[in-house]
Amino acid sequence: MSISILLPYKENFSPAYPGAVSIFIKDTVLKSKYKKKIKIYGNTKYKTKFLKNYINLPLNKSFLQSGSKIYIKDFLKKFKNNKTNIIEIHNRPNYIKNLSNLDNVKIVLYFHNDPLEMHGSTSVTERIFLLENLEKIIFNSQWSKKRFLTNLNAKYLRSEKLIVIEQSTSKVSVNISQKENTIIFVGKHNRAKGYDLFGEVITKILDKYPEWNSLVIGDEPREKIIIKHERLKNLGFQKHNIVLKKLQKSSIAVVCSRWNEPFGRTSLEAASRGCAVIISNKGGLPETLTDGITLKNLSIKTIYNSIEKLIKNKKLRKKLQNNSLKNFYLTNEFISKKIDNYRDEILSEDSIPYKLKKNIKILHITNFNERHDGRLFYNTGRRINNGFIRLNHSVQTISDRDIISNNRSIMDPYGSKKLNKKIINNVSIYKPDLIVLGHADLISKETLIFIKKKYPHTKIVQWFLDRMDSKWSFNKKRFLDKIDFMDVNFCTTDPKVLKFQKKYNIKFIPNPADESFENLEIYNNINFKYDVFFALSHGVHRGTLKKGKFDAREIFINKLIKLTPGIKYHLFGIDGNQPIWAEEFKKEASKARMGLNISQGKPLKYYSSDRITQLLGNGMLTFIDKKTRLNNFFSKKEVIFYNSLNDLSKKIIKYSKNEKLSKQISINGKKKYLKYFNSTIVAEYIVSKALNRKSSNKFIWDK
Repeated sequence: MSISILLPYKENFSPAYPGAVSIFIKDTVLKSKYKKKIKIYGNTKYKTKFLKNYINLPLNKSFLQSGSKIYIKDFLKKFKNNKTNIIEIHNRPNYIKNLSNLDNVKIVLYFHNDPLEMHGSTSVTERIFLLENLEKIIFNSQWSKKRFLTNLNAKYLRSEKLIVIEQSTSKVSVNISQKENTIIFVGKHNRAKGYDLFGEVITKILDKYPEWNSLVIGDEPREKIIIKHERLKNLGFQKHNIVLKKLQKSSIAVVCSRWNEPFGRTSLEAASRGCAVIISNKGGLPETLTDGITLKNLSIKTIYNSIEKLIKNKKLRKKLQNNSLKNFYLTNEFISKKIDNYRDEILSEDSIPYKLKKNIKILHITNFNERHDGRLFYNTGRRINNGFIRLNHSVQTISDRDIISNNRSIMDPYGSKKLNKKIINNVSIYKPDLIVLGHADLISKETLIFIKKKYPHTKIVQWFLDRMDSKWSFNKKRFLDKIDFMDVNFCTTDPKVLKFQKKYNIKFIPNPADESFENLEIYNNINFKYDVFFALSHGVHRGTLKKGKFDAREIFINKLIKLTPGIKYHLFGIDGNQPIWAEEFKKEASKARMGLNISQGKPLKYYSSDRITQLLGNGMLTFIDKKTRLNNFFSKKEVIFYNSLNDLSKKIIKYSKNEKLSKQISINGKKKYLKYFNSTIVAEYIVSKALNRKSSNKFIWDK
């Protein structure tokens, strides 16, 4: 495990002329439990560096390329030889696009300034990009976090990626009684920092109160604001340790910024050294103090009155000084621990082997048919999902077809852009251990590539129900479309008969039954109105028969009817009778003792439509073509297998006359199906194969 910290390329990581970012990093790295695992990258012309684990990037500027791009290229060259788990980028959101495609690396961005005034985070689009591509985004105040969220969707307010970690400083013992009558100003000598306001005030204060002095520290080569007084001393730029010593001796510190400071290091350090601090109510400055004076309105008058108040009221001044020391908590130790906590969180996601995780996080993406108002509630996706939940896994769902249907527009005619964006957001926030796809055709390969690169420990699998033999070759193309990104694939046909390439990891799964869905005991019904039930449809999502559409099973059924005079059939989806769904399906099915499980096309090894779960699972005597080879799992005491149309007709007549035997076989069939082919067993099989771990359950189809 290792961590790389990338500074802004103009940030001097040197005691000779450091910025606030360098001081913050130096202080927190020294207190971090990961300090021996951290490398700091930057560019400085000064020979002395804060720490030995600093790597300087010589910046060879070019007229043809920006300094930032050259700097990032130099970093990536060094990075190849010092690969890392986490890259922490400070104050440069525009670096992210050049680093977001790195494999097996978690990227964290620190904001030390207003996000809306920085290249790479000014627009909503840029900030959403950061949210989608970064592991964590750190702000030095609630104010700067609020700025980042400006005009963003409310859902981002709850994002666990966004963390506030304030700046920090050391905490020392200060003797308040030894404080000098000094009013101190530390910072750039410019209008943004309010240095001109301070100058107007301090000369008047010093004239009126001769026992007081003033000290200013800092510089500003771009502005020339000159303040002169015989008891005002201007030290210019000073090393950080000297600044802290001067604050320790001073009684009053003034931080009167005009601009919205994202945090404000001067007021923080002044409070830590027991100053009575006066601040303007700008940006994140109020978050730097527990005790002090905050100016609601910044002006020469309010600054003057506040200083004079502290000079005259010694009791108030001492109270603020003592409370500043007593209540100060933003120490280097405290903040370094906050930083290490999120590092622990990031690293722990990759460090716990799947085999040791009893309960995992699953993102299940399939069609949950929300837009059909319950008509297709009893679907395979929900059955498998129920299984994941019964296994006590954490399950997040995305109904891909509903999102597509609800988000079509001129700019996004298929709704696929919205879908893929939502998937990336969910993955980046939820961080699943396993992603399960079910017929999710409009997930793009680019999305899967992003997930594989960004979250290499996340497993991705798919399940597929439809036929994939020659007549349904399009389904096979759908199944194979994203197979290169799948860790395991599952289908309801024996993969061997579909002649897939051996390199693909493909497993058979049965159509799962669910105890909460298949809850009828049709065999206990009395006085059946019909003998045989059968239902088909011309398209699940359409819900009605298509004009001009013909299903070869209709010929089979009509021939069967002629061969079984006296048998009462209850048929749907045939001869103009519309198909039935959900509770209506169960209601009508329960009116017949026997049911036909006939799928489209020629019988295929182990393939069956999910109708089998509703027939067998609800306790109906079920007839299945022997050529499906499902008799490898069921005996004649559980299911009636037939060899031909004539054989089927004879067996229908036979069992219509033998109620006692029919009932017992129906009981056995339901019991067997719900014991070995239930949704929990199937869900456990998917998880165990996806994560390559053993299961105590017996999967009778896995031989």
